[in-house]
Amino acid sequence: MGLGLWVRTGVLMAFLTALLVGIGYLIGGQGGMIIAFTLALFMNFTSYWYSDSIVLSWYNARIVSEEEAPELHRIVEKLAMQAGIPKPRVAIVPTMTPNAFATGRNPKHAVVAVTEGLLQILNRDELEGVIAHEISHIKNRDTLIQTVAAVMAGAIMILVDFARWSLWFGTYDEDRNSGNIIGVILAILLAPIAAMLIQLAISRSREYLADETGARISGKPHALASALLKIEQAIRYRPMREGNPATAHMFIVNPFRGIDFAELFSTHPPTEKRIERLRKIAMEMGIIF
Repeated sequence: MGLGLWVRTGVLMAFLTALLVGIGYLIGGQGGMIIAFTLALFMNFTSYWYSDSIVLSWYNARIVSEEEAPELHRIVEKLAMQAGIPKPRVAIVPTMTPNAFATGRNPKHAVVAVTEGLLQILNRDELEGVIAHEISHIKNRDTLIQTVAAVMAGAIMILVDFARWSLWFGTYDEDRNSGNIIGVILAILLAPIAAMLIQLAISRSREYLADETGARISGKPHALASALLKIEQAIRYRPMREGNPATAHMFIVNPFRGIDFAELFSTHPPTEKRIERLRKIAMEMGIIF
């Protein structure tokens, strides 16, 4: 792993750890801070070594064998070979919202996950375009920082949910706990910062780069553009209702439109601009839409 990626990942972990500890302090004072710091150390370890398994479990994604999904495996194997990386494992997410994501700390421990809805609405060329995009994230080493950010931000949101419950059901006397109430309210208000940090860490340029790299790997920029349009339109009518909005940046298109804080910070470039760029790439490749 390159030095730049180590630095980016380390900075992200430090910021999210500080935020986690700060929220713990606001909720429970020094004791809450110690608990939050302990949680942060644990999450830093698990987010590096086991983040792929954690993210897959959030969506009940199931690793499938070649016998279960032969065509999907053939596509992944072909595109991984063209990208010059080991073949990732393949997973299917049991939701009809069409989408896909990649996870794993490096190309040797990567997974490409697609939803059941995606397999239903895309033709083979479009599916190749989407998978090539996800394989590009693996090739470009984006998946480590994506999954670390998702797991750490997920831990922060768990603390914030706890703060909400304590505000509703906690017992506070005026003298001892008025400061705690203010702290809990501040903790709840800090929740969007987790989303903002993810947005700052996961640059839009990485999505554009994955689109371009994927288009060149598959040789089908038009198919990726068509797939993006189909996914975007489908999500408008069928956004994902279950899952963790802290993982929005991992998907090829934001699946949480209109849910909680997912709309406060844009995790993806506008689909129209992505399609426009893919048209230019197609022209450079001598392909006419």
